[in-house]
Amino acid sequence: MEEENSKDNNVKSTIEAITGLVKAIPVYNDAVQPAAKEIGKSLATVTKTISIALAPVSALVWGFEKIQDYVLNRVSEKLKDRPKEKIVTPDPAIVGPSLEALRYTGNDVNLRELYASLIATSMDADKVHNAHPGFVEIIKNLSSDEALLMRFFHRSDRHALLDVKMTKKQAKGEFDLMRNVSLIGQRAGIKNTNLTSNYIDNLCRLGLMEIPSGRYLMDETMYEELKELENIKANKEIIEKAEGQLIFNKKHTAITDFGKQFCRACITP
Repeated sequence: MEEENSKDNNVKSTIEAITGLVKAIPVYNDAVQPAAKEIGKSLATVTKTISIALAPVSALVWGFEKIQDYVLNRVSEKLKDRPKEKIVTPDPAIVGPSLEALRYTGNDVNLRELYASLIATSMDADKVHNAHPGFVEIIKNLSSDEALLMRFFHRSDRHALLDVKMTKKQAKGEFDLMRNVSLIGQRAGIKNTNLTSNYIDNLCRLGLMEIPSGRYLMDETMYEELKELENIKANKEIIEKAEGQLIFNKKHTAITDFGKQFCRACITP
C-alpha cells in the first residue's frame, strides 16, 4: 500500500508541477487573448500527454520490499551450494550502490541479474576478490542489450569484425563507409542489432572489451560471411558502377582481463 501511495504521489507531484507552470502564464490583453487561449489549450494537451507518459514509469521503480525479496531469493539461490562458513558479510561499497541501482533497473531481467550475481560474489569468501566496487558503475552504464552481449562474449569472445572503406576512381584516399560490421548482435540475441557497433564501442570504453590493433582471425571464412551481407553487397554494386571499389579492414573482438574479472563476478555466480 505504501508503495502504491508513493507511486501516486510521484505522478501527482509531476502533474502539479506542470500544472503550476501552466498557471504561471501571465494574462494577456484582449488583442492577444485568442492566441493565448490557443497556447493554453496546447499546454494543457502537453500536460495531459506527459502525465500519461510518466505514470507507467513510477510503477517500474522498485520499492524496498520488492528489492529485498528479489535479492534474498536470487542471492540465496546462487549461494545455496556454498558452506555456511564461506558466506561472509559483503562490502557496503558494493551492496549499497547495487541495491540503490535496483530501484531503477529491477524491471530489466538482464541488468538485475548482473547486480544479484555481483552481490553473491561479494558474499562468497572464495570469490570475493573478484567483486570490484567499480563494477556497480559499469553495470549502470550498460544497456540491457549490452548485458546480453557480455554474456555472449563470456562464452566466446573472439568474433570477426569488418571496417568497410571505399575508394573512388578520381579521388585520393579512402572513405569510411561502415564500422564494426559483424553478426555478433544476431548471434547474441539482442533486441537492437543495428546498434551492435555502438554497443561494442561502449564495452571497449568501459574497459570490458577491446579490438586489438592490426590483428585479425585466421579463419578467413568468418570474414567472407560478412562480405556476403546484403548491405555490403548493395554498397559494392553501387560503388563498382561508379568505378570505385570496397576495401575491407579485418579485425576481431577480445575480452580484456578486467572484462574477464567482470564476468567472473557478475555473470558466472
